[in-house]
Amino acid sequence: MFHHIHPYKPFFPEGATKLIVGTLPPPRFTTGILKPEDVNFCYGSSSGLLWPVLDQIFGLELEYNNSEHAVQQRKYFLITRGIGVCDIVQSCRRDKIDASDLGMQEVQLRDVIGYLKTHPTIRTLLFTGGNSKNGPEYFFRKQLKAYGLQCTVVSNEVPRVHEFQLSYSGVERIVQTVSLTAPSGAANRAIGSMQAYKTLKDKDPKFNTIDFRVLQYQNFF
Repeated sequence: MFHHIHPYKPFFPEGATKLIVGTLPPPRFTTGILKPEDVNFCYGSSSGLLWPVLDQIFGLELEYNNSEHAVQQRKYFLITRGIGVCDIVQSCRRDKIDASDLGMQEVQLRDVIGYLKTHPTIRTLLFTGGNSKNGPEYFFRKQLKAYGLQCTVVSNEVPRVHEFQLSYSGVERIVQTVSLTAPSGAANRAIGSMQAYKTLKDKDPKFNTIDFRVLQYQNFF
């Protein structure tokens, strides 16, 4: 059974106000056998869409390769925008060596709630997916329950928005969560079935699933 360990520590720029929360990068990032177009950093998979979407929104002119420069470009963006990254899964085991969330077994989680307490400026969690089994929001909700906390609905439209109150050491703050459409090719089928996407596609036949994510993500990044 493959032991899939997260290769990157959580990334917390000073004063970060937003936190990207996913699960795990593909297994090759754990083994270190990267493709030439991979970037050795969070969400650096050549098939991932988070950085291409952010690149399009902000005009970042990012490189997509194994260079240190490509890594530093992404860190600079996160630092200057006050965005952290803390995927919720620290490790899991897999029968099949792939990146499927459903294939994760014996999952060990990072204490995202604990990180929120030590980084008090974070007000928004950006989940890279919805509440499907073994997704980042799914695991986070389990953590909330373990802490005796619960979310309330702010908006039930995609991307769904919730909030919860975090109280500790005399501090109380509201943290909002946003369930973004996943930046993976696997989510394209779900996008294609959304009425909002179909309407935009009818208006512009060239409109695609990346354009759809751009419209969605730019409201929260």
